[in-house]
Amino acid sequence: MRIDIISVIPDLLRSPFEHSIVKRAQEKGLVEVHFVNLRDFTADNYKSVDDYAFGGGAGMVMMVEPIEKAILHLKSFRDYDEVIYLSPDGELLEQSISNQLSTLKNIILLCGHYKGVDERVREHLITREISIGNYVLSGGELAACVLCDSIIRLIPGVLNDETSALFDSFQDNLISPPVYTRPADYKGWKVPDILLSGNQKKIDEWRMEKSIERTKLKRPELHKKFFKP
Repeated sequence: MRIDIISVIPDLLRSPFEHSIVKRAQEKGLVEVHFVNLRDFTADNYKSVDDYAFGGGAGMVMMVEPIEKAILHLKSFRDYDEVIYLSPDGELLEQSISNQLSTLKNIILLCGHYKGVDERVREHLITREISIGNYVLSGGELAACVLCDSIIRLIPGVLNDETSALFDSFQDNLISPPVYTRPADYKGWKVPDILLSGNQKKIDEWRMEKSIERTKLKRPELHKKFFKP
């Protein structure tokens, strides 16, 4: 997979991709992540990428021209499955979206900034809009990092145990069950006996039961989705 991230401040993106699982995925050649500086596609000496909004109002708007130039430049080298704009009013990111995006070959992520992008970008250049939550960030860079992490870890070969991602929270609309490790008894705080029993069938049943209980308690909206009428 190749991910190209278009940003006004690409240096803000680098650190999350230089550590842990995402770094190892790149070292294994399973994913390429490239940062594209939007200011490289401006026409003036000031490297301007924003301007005042028609009709007035506070805040600046990212201009359509440099964004189109950046996207067309990338598309001149390869085809892209999606051109995604990180926006607070996009579709809310869920595990099913990350699952689907992890199967693609090439994607572009556009990081918004200021008061957003010229609407013509959304009308003519973007194929999908995604939000990581119902709140506003200073820019789309952090949202892009979140989206990338959620996608990359699902690519086959990225995790040491390829079955691990199948049991993450939100797969099948459930939160993960409680997990424990050694020691089995710490200051009288004991691991449930079932997990020490060696009976895998019973352990799996216990985990499913706890996942359902925890989801109902902590995320009732997901519990309703799991138990569809």
